[in-house]
Amino acid sequence: AANAHADVVGDATAGKTAFAVCAVCHSLKPGVIGIGPNLSGVTGKKAGTNDPKFKYSAAMKAAPAWSDAQLDAFLTNPKAAVPGTIMPFAGVKDAQKRADIIAYLKAN
Repeated sequence: AANAHADVVGDATAGKTAFAVCAVCHSLKPGVIGIGPNLSGVTGKKAGTNDPKFKYSAAMKAAPAWSDAQLDAFLTNPKAAVPGTIMPFAGVKDAQKRADIIAYLKAN
């Protein structure tokens, strides 16, 4: 599916600020595990494989790779994008904030 927000350009600097809500559970420092899996270098990787020390749900292991479109869908509504995910997060409704978070993830 085409990204409805393809015209939205992410800003990694703004994304660092927007990532604060993610940083409660996720680290971008390689090897550091929080409540959620480490997200360093996650973009482009198959879902459920980025952090070998983390016990991913079966739903996450079955999900597609983290393309920009998949990240956008997941950040919009995690439970709709990956039904069965155990991530307790409602999602980021603001398209610009999602784009900024994705830009920040790609920079890390």
